[in-house]
Amino acid sequence: MENNSNPRFDSAAKAVYGKIGKYFLQLPLEIKSQVQELRIRVNKPVSICCIKGIYFFNQNGTLVCRPDSNTLIATKEDIDECFRNLCSYSIYSHQNEIRNGYVTLVGGHRVGISGTAVLENGEIKGLRDISSINIRIAREISGSANALLVGLKNNVSDGLLIAGPPVSGKTTILRDIARQLSSGLLGNIRKVAVIDERGELAGTYMGVPQNDLGVCSDILDGYPKAQGIMQAIRCLSPDYIICDELGGYDEVSAVQQCLNAGAVMISSIHAGSLEELLKKKQAVDLLKTGAFGNVAILDRKMEPGKIAGIYKAGELLAKIHGGYVPDCGRGDGGIYGVA
Repeated sequence: MENNSNPRFDSAAKAVYGKIGKYFLQLPLEIKSQVQELRIRVNKPVSICCIKGIYFFNQNGTLVCRPDSNTLIATKEDIDECFRNLCSYSIYSHQNEIRNGYVTLVGGHRVGISGTAVLENGEIKGLRDISSINIRIAREISGSANALLVGLKNNVSDGLLIAGPPVSGKTTILRDIARQLSSGLLGNIRKVAVIDERGELAGTYMGVPQNDLGVCSDILDGYPKAQGIMQAIRCLSPDYIICDELGGYDEVSAVQQCLNAGAVMISSIHAGSLEELLKKKQAVDLLKTGAFGNVAILDRKMEPGKIAGIYKAGELLAKIHGGYVPDCGRGDGGIYGVA
């Protein structure tokens, strides 16, 4: 019997209830290795989002490229039982995560949850009537940051902002940079504070990080980024602070404080291209802090983690002020790129 075991994928699939979970576990190894998301939506086809496309199951568990009358459909009962299983049948203990729209599993997988918001005084206090579940497969890829680091000559001491669209590899690369810095793979061992608001970088479960972020990383799990940055500065004396997906205006001020405290900031931001990045006021404000000497653009169209270009932040700001927003091709201000 062919061995199709993939421990990282299987640890996520085992959290899914019943026949759907069984079909996930029976996927061929070549499919498991490229799965990015497992999506279950009420009264809709169960889908597997891979690097090269989206697949569906027919009723006997065979993969198909397009849904038809024989496609496996998730029922409300499937969703409800899967949700209870994801919460280890203790929904109350996960309320803080649930109200933010996710649950973290053993292995560091993040499960996005959609449903009806329960509001109190205009704030989300919880979710009810869960309608869809999205399991993002957490993948530790040692060396995933190597191409970027080569472009930077293994020097991130000027600060680094990584921009890319969803599922372009931003988190995977940040995780690997944290590991390499705090394990001495880029020179001396460095103290790294990881602000992990949504649990995707360290994948902390019951206080234990599920992902390897090196030997000298402190994990601030569940902290809002602005508060986590300030906490790290006050209490942890980090050489580097790493966090995912900056964007709030309060975070710009915290980044400025990070720079003033002498810590180096490495983070990511959503943007599908360099042009899109430079049209975002928050992104420009982040660059103006001086905390990010370099900007790297990822290109999801190629493959997750693929570097489209690396740019000097000062040159980008100068071009903005000159009224010119460059595209991310080679030669438009890039010091390293892919044609």
